[in-house]
Amino acid sequence: MDTLSFKTPSTRKEDVKRSWFVVDAEGETVGRICSRIAHVLKGKHKASYTPHVDCGDNVIVVNAEKIRFTGRKWDSKVYLSYSGYPGGQKKKLASEILAKRPEQIVEKAVKGMLPKNRLGRQMIKKLFVYSGPNHPHQAQQPESFKF
Repeated sequence: MDTLSFKTPSTRKEDVKRSWFVVDAEGETVGRICSRIAHVLKGKHKASYTPHVDCGDNVIVVNAEKIRFTGRKWDSKVYLSYSGYPGGQKKKLASEILAKRPEQIVEKAVKGMLPKNRLGRQMIKKLFVYSGPNHPHQAQQPESFKF
């Protein structure tokens, strides 16, 4: 028998078929739902997953303002940003971010779970987060994702 015929095929970026999924974040815990979203963005839910190829699907997250943290994280979880200048570090509480831009909580959580390289930067572009129940991606005919 020829051993070359039993090689596992490696997916190429030209062969990737992308689907669209809608995730409703209402009442979901931030870390649990974001780890599942990162899993789909990476493509690990597919049998044709290849680590060095962006084979993930597009994910639309709705109702981001109704997401929840456990415990007292709304008042104790601190998000840091740094401008690069001396004294340029800014701190914001999770409750402050929820009041101004609730989509940012999901975006930051998912981005932290993706690879920190150019492949991860490609993957995060397939995430679309909206604070309300509506989204402008009806033409893509997204399916609801069951976890």
